[in-house]
Amino acid sequence: MKLSYLFCFFLAITSCKKNNTQLTKITAKTIAIDSTIQSSEKIEDTIAPYKKKLADNMSKVLSYTPEKLTRQGINMQSNLGNLLADLCIEMAAPIFKEKSNTSIDFSMFNHGGIRATIPAGKITKEHAFKLMPFENELVVAEITGNKVIELVNYFIENKVANPLSKNIELTIKENNYSLKINGEIFDKNKTYSVLTSDFLQGGGDKMIFFKNPKKLTKLNYKVRDAIINYFKKVDTLKTSIDNRIIIK
Repeated sequence: MKLSYLFCFFLAITSCKKNNTQLTKITAKTIAIDSTIQSSEKIEDTIAPYKKKLADNMSKVLSYTPEKLTRQGINMQSNLGNLLADLCIEMAAPIFKEKSNTSIDFSMFNHGGIRATIPAGKITKEHAFKLMPFENELVVAEITGNKVIELVNYFIENKVANPLSKNIELTIKENNYSLKINGEIFDKNKTYSVLTSDFLQGGGDKMIFFKNPKKLTKLNYKVRDAIINYFKKVDTLKTSIDNRIIIK
């Protein structure tokens, strides 16, 4: 009997003993997803209604443009860049006014952030998603006059059509420039509220002048949503190369 108890006690002890396992090797295998893999009819049938709903939603006509809209630069402007900078202010202004009881002075975005052209004709929701596929949100950075000077120098030195809104009147002549904001001569002793994306405000595309602003207002409004809402609001888009940038 004692032997039986001892045997049971031994089993209990050994069964409770922890096994120290260690990872000794990791292997990886590449599985190619191509035409050799047959589709599942069951899965296809399951996703078909959702696929159709998405396709119908993306093909919905929002507006119309009589001309092709591109980011191609003409005198450091583009018709699509001008449209983007202006529509973002129009759609964001009421939100900012409610949050701060003041107005946006101007907007600036980046040329590289415009990811597609819009062909002449009907504009769909798909065009808006292709134009702005990112989840970037609109913010307003209140920056000093010295930071505005850095912004203008950046714009001039990069020599590309980074979108600036029509609130700006920038005349560039050789190594000098003159600047008006909302019809008033730029005052380096003032601060200015500049609309941009959260990506650029964080220093994206080397726009470090947006970092550490005097004040930052988050609008909780995606750039893409502003574009879509503007397209819904306007029957026919109107934009052009104008006098916001003059190169002499």
